[in-house]
Amino acid sequence: MTTDGAVAPPRVRDAPLDVVHVDDGCVVALKPAGLLAVPGRGPERADCLWTRLRARWPDALVVHRLDQATSGLMVFARGIDAQRRLARAFEQRAVNKRYVAIVDGHVEGEAGSIELPLGADWPNRPRQQVDAEHGRAALTRWRVLARSAPGTNEPWTRLELEPVTGRAHQLRVHLLARGHAILGDALYASPSVQARAPRLLLHASALAYAHPHSDEPLAFASEPPF
Repeated sequence: MTTDGAVAPPRVRDAPLDVVHVDDGCVVALKPAGLLAVPGRGPERADCLWTRLRARWPDALVVHRLDQATSGLMVFARGIDAQRRLARAFEQRAVNKRYVAIVDGHVEGEAGSIELPLGADWPNRPRQQVDAEHGRAALTRWRVLARSAPGTNEPWTRLELEPVTGRAHQLRVHLLARGHAILGDALYASPSVQARAPRLLLHASALAYAHPHSDEPLAFASEPPF
C-alpha cells in the first residue's frame, strides 16, 4: 500500500538513498513514492526518508513534508539555526515549489488557479476537504504541459502545479474539486481513476530557496518518473 500512514512495500524499503545536494546547511534528497517523509505512529512506520538521512547526517532536521504517496524533492536543514531559517522561508512563502501531476480528463484552458479553503474531513481522516466555513485559505496555480489526443478513451492532462499555500493534501483535493482527480490516487480518486496508475502520479519536480546560512539562491529540479 502507498496511502498515507501505510507501511512501505519491500521495493521501497530496499530503495537506495538518492541525495541530490548536501552542504553545511541543508540536504536535498529525492523521496520515492511509498516511503514516509517522517516517522508515522508505531515501530512498523519508523522507516522514512528523514530516518535514512539521519543515519548519515545526524543533524538533519525536518522543515517540510511530502505525502507518502508523492515522490520528489525534499530539503532538510542541518542544525537548529538552519531549520529555523528554512522553516521561516516556508512560512513566508519564500520557497518556490513545483509539482508535476497527471490527472483524469482534459483540463480546459492552458493555465489558471484554484482558490478553495481546505480543512480536515474529521470522520474520514487523513482525508481533507473543501470547507468554506472553517477551512484555511489555499491557492494552487496550474499550467498544462500536455494532453492526451482527442477521442482517447481515458483522457488525461499533464499539469505543472504551484502550491502557493501548503495545506495538507492541497493539490490532491483542489484537483479533485475541479473534477480532475490525480491518476492512481488511492485516497481521493474513484476506483476506476485510481486503477489507471500503479501509484499516485504526483511528483515534487522543482525546489528553489535561499541557503539558510549564506542566502545564496539554490535551485533543484527532478524529472517525474512517470
